[in-house]
Amino acid sequence: MTKQLPRTLGELKSAGYRTLSVKDEIRNNLIAKLRAKEPIFTGIVGYEETVIPQVVNAILARQNFILLGLRGQAKTKILRELGSLLDPLIPVLRGSEINEDPLAPVTSQSKKLIAAEGDQAAIDWLARDLRYVEKLATPDTTVADLIGDVDPIKAARGGHQLSDELTMHFGLVPRANRGIFCINEVPDLASKVQVGLFNIMQEGDIQIKGYPVRLPLDILLVFSANPEDYTARGKIITPLKDRIGAEIRTHYPHRVEEGVRITKQEAWVARTVLVGGQPTVPSVAEPIWEIIEQIAFFARSDRRIDQRSGVSQRLPISVVETVVSNAERRALFNGDKSVVPRISDIYAAAPAVVGKIELEYEGEQIGVERIVAELIRKACGEVFRSYFGNVKLEPVVEAFSKGATVSISELTNDQETLKQYQAIAGLEGAAENTSVGKNLPLQLRCELILEGLHAQRRLSRQDRLGGETAWGVRHETETRLRQYEDSDETLN
Repeated sequence: MTKQLPRTLGELKSAGYRTLSVKDEIRNNLIAKLRAKEPIFTGIVGYEETVIPQVVNAILARQNFILLGLRGQAKTKILRELGSLLDPLIPVLRGSEINEDPLAPVTSQSKKLIAAEGDQAAIDWLARDLRYVEKLATPDTTVADLIGDVDPIKAARGGHQLSDELTMHFGLVPRANRGIFCINEVPDLASKVQVGLFNIMQEGDIQIKGYPVRLPLDILLVFSANPEDYTARGKIITPLKDRIGAEIRTHYPHRVEEGVRITKQEAWVARTVLVGGQPTVPSVAEPIWEIIEQIAFFARSDRRIDQRSGVSQRLPISVVETVVSNAERRALFNGDKSVVPRISDIYAAAPAVVGKIELEYEGEQIGVERIVAELIRKACGEVFRSYFGNVKLEPVVEAFSKGATVSISELTNDQETLKQYQAIAGLEGAAENTSVGKNLPLQLRCELILEGLHAQRRLSRQDRLGGETAWGVRHETETRLRQYEDSDETLN
């Protein structure tokens, strides 16, 4: 049988409860996880040797800290995971607006309550998920929003002086007392609002509207910021930055494998689709994941794309979701019994890339659609080399040079698509002549070869109206044009 939790101050004392600051509480729970060799955070990939150790150090040092990084680097996700280091439940004095410890009340109202009721004062239990408070900083955020303000209505109704504690309306920070308060994009806060955080961070108390209200808060303050914000929209003022214990830099995945793990974890792919009268779950082959992730990696090194803005990890997540949706649309159209994305579906997902990148001047001159198409082509070429780098493909190229062509609509069913691939002399044999990816569908292997030959400028690929894709022999004039596009010259 579950033991009954104490419901009065006297019962709490009898149970031997000891007051512990929130930073010590988090520190102790972290130490327990480290000793048990348990994962500190769940769902955080690629930071095991970089960001997470620094976060652990900051917590062990009982420091407020900031995560600094470009968009889509899991800053908010990490900060929200801090809530898992809190105790499942803590006692709070019933009726307290700021979650006061029954053994150590801080407001005059709560002190009077305990003086009057003694050990019979009622307590409640606060769950850990209610102890994490988050605020997205915006330029219109005020000191009253974060710290609090004087409420004239309370003063009038109660007959109190404006300086009386009972007239105060507490803001978000006091209401997060004995918990974690997170401010995302902190540079967007006005300077005077950042000044309002000084006492909380240094002295642990608050002052409202100039009145000497001394409320020692027990709180862990954490922040996130984008380096772009320091110049584009605002900055963290020096005194506030000086009071932040640790500045921890986040980053994008260092390896494609890490990026794929993140995308698989976050993307909505495991959806149930009713096709052919039967429910099915889309099956995304590994090369599709790899190509999509390579698009983000190439975009992060492309000089035509604004690297100060960054290329979010949301890019591959959005792309793979759109790819699956395009395959779902084809399956529904044809009444297929399965949903199997193709590489051509990645080209159909180009709008999911367009909205995730910011172009430099040179990129704007070329056009975002052409840049996205080139990123997909390069990504296909990179993955193609890992699967078919040692396979001789001259017979396939020769077949196209003799007049063979392939023309497939994005709505063409899988059987018809494979039939066209098998009609190209040497293509099926080349697709089967690889030690890597033997378990991949034959259709996908054939398509990957065609996309790879296109990436190597050995075949021509044209996207026509109606979602049709045609492969054929590359003409000399087209080769010269592509060489010009790949040069360092800006296209006008």
